[in-house]
Amino acid sequence: MKKLTKYMARQILSGFLLVVFSLLAMLWLTQSLRFVEMVTNKGLPLRLFVELTTLLIPQLFVMLSPIAVFAAVLFVYNKLLADRELIIMQASGISPLRNAAGACVVGFVLSLFSIYMQNVGVPKAESAFRRLEWEVKNNVSHLMFREGEFTNLRTNLTVFITKHEKDGSVTGILISDERNPEHKITLSAQKGRIIYQDDHPHIILLNGSRQEISAETSRFSSLKFDRYAVDLGGFGKGGLKPASVREKSLRELFGAEYHQNLSDADRRKYIVEGTRRLTTPWYNLVCALLACTGLLIGSFNRRGQGKVMALSVVAMIVVQGCDLIFTNLAGRTLYFLPFLYINCGLPLVLCLALLVFYNPFFKVRLKQKIRMAIHD
Repeated sequence: MKKLTKYMARQILSGFLLVVFSLLAMLWLTQSLRFVEMVTNKGLPLRLFVELTTLLIPQLFVMLSPIAVFAAVLFVYNKLLADRELIIMQASGISPLRNAAGACVVGFVLSLFSIYMQNVGVPKAESAFRRLEWEVKNNVSHLMFREGEFTNLRTNLTVFITKHEKDGSVTGILISDERNPEHKITLSAQKGRIIYQDDHPHIILLNGSRQEISAETSRFSSLKFDRYAVDLGGFGKGGLKPASVREKSLRELFGAEYHQNLSDADRRKYIVEGTRRLTTPWYNLVCALLACTGLLIGSFNRRGQGKVMALSVVAMIVVQGCDLIFTNLAGRTLYFLPFLYINCGLPLVLCLALLVFYNPFFKVRLKQKIRMAIHD
């Protein structure tokens, strides 16, 4: 890589990191707000909060990467043009394609990294997030039951615990169970322990009493016990949720048509997701070329390149918008699946063609050579 390409690539990469981390910070903050309630109301430890929100970053990075590289390339090349550096490069005979090498290198490297993230990083992060989220919501007793507070696990089921002991047991337990409207039950015990069976929490009560009132007869009954088990399951969403499409491997996605247990809608969803994993990473390179092509082949304007930059932004929005549209249409019918490849490949080919063939300096030199040949 020559010094000129390294110089441009270094500036683009610096701008990209600045933009992508800024966007990631904002989106991370908005996404993490849904877990704030777990910290304030359920006492979620800071470590688990950070771990949960960090697992969202790979998917956010893949989504923001093309936009960030577009903004970085557009800013760097406009700055080079405003500082007359790009004018000097063009006047010295460097072609637009050669000047675009820095953007191409950064876009290509980010595309390869995005392929790795979408096929390895994102599936692993999604799987870890799903398991950790379930554990936080359903399988952490000190988060579900806070000392000295009434905890509503579900409708008509309330649990009160006085204290968590160091050995994992709980003391001072009061349970109000009105899940069966015909029988209202109140349980109290000196001590107990929370266990998990079949993904559902159970509480084992020791040395307590059970009081029941029949709604039909208004009859009151009381029972003392040494040991009593209460099933608290069903307050959440049951067991661990099945793996989502984003957790599947590329082989599983494209092999969906051979799965007998999948519906037609699920098969289409799998195939579309597999296709997007092959196409969307290359939008990093496409957006890099969309940002620099107009500035490299357009004429210089001392008043600024506002029109060219606006046209580049519109082109980027159209490409990204068409990707979303064709993705939704392909989810309904696979006849639109080829448009996902066309939407990614066509702008790439057009930008490269413009950079190669639309070269004003090449035309000037060609005319000079023709005139010299005629005079000779």
